[in-house]
Amino acid sequence: MSSMPATSGHSRACCNIPPVVAEGYIAKGSYEQLGGSKTYVTGPADATVGIVSIFDIFGFVDQTVQGADILSAQYKVFIPDWFDGNPCPTEWYPPDTPEKQQNLGAWFGANDPNAVAARLPAFIDSLKAAYPSITKWGLIGYCWGGKVTELVTSLPSNPFAVAVGLHPAMINPEGAKSISVPYLLLASGEDPASDVAAFKEGLSVPHHVETFSDQVHGWMAARADLSDTRVREEYSRGYQTVLDFFGKHL
Repeated sequence: MSSMPATSGHSRACCNIPPVVAEGYIAKGSYEQLGGSKTYVTGPADATVGIVSIFDIFGFVDQTVQGADILSAQYKVFIPDWFDGNPCPTEWYPPDTPEKQQNLGAWFGANDPNAVAARLPAFIDSLKAAYPSITKWGLIGYCWGGKVTELVTSLPSNPFAVAVGLHPAMINPEGAKSISVPYLLLASGEDPASDVAAFKEGLSVPHHVETFSDQVHGWMAARADLSDTRVREEYSRGYQTVLDFFGKHL
């Protein structure tokens, strides 16, 4: 691991572990312009339940798109591009030079999860207009997107009935106390165990919190090395856990 310290509230693992560049996955969905954002859309045309997926800092990587396609067996899934075509460049990882560390810090500073959380209710209004058959909404967020998930489900304007945070960044045990809907958190072995435990303790809604102790931060998104048998098993188990939780609460 490189030596960049934790930045903008992200963990050291989040700031230093390079993403895995996955190749060869053929996406099942397509891209649409929705709510002012390029959005990956996948799932049945007659769906009555929609899932919004908030990707990690690396954007539309194959592992996250594949995750949306897994969820699309039961739901209509939407991945909006909150970075407007400017995700964090993979070549900045590992941030092993002062220039890379400066660039990464500036990128985090320009992409505030609070701003995205504030935009999500209006984005859901756009999706409702485009897909009126969908009457209930769930949310899933990865790493940086996991922080968005925590924030928006704490807002009075929260439009989601259930939410999932996968190896979320900037875990805030105090934030758990304001979450108003059933909540699933899956942590990696590199996420701060004390924060995960305190977050679980703070939840007053139906919840499931679990640590995949032998997986790296990001194993269900950009850092998933799906050529590794164990990672592939836990990636699949993670998505089955998500589907089970959505199935129980949506």
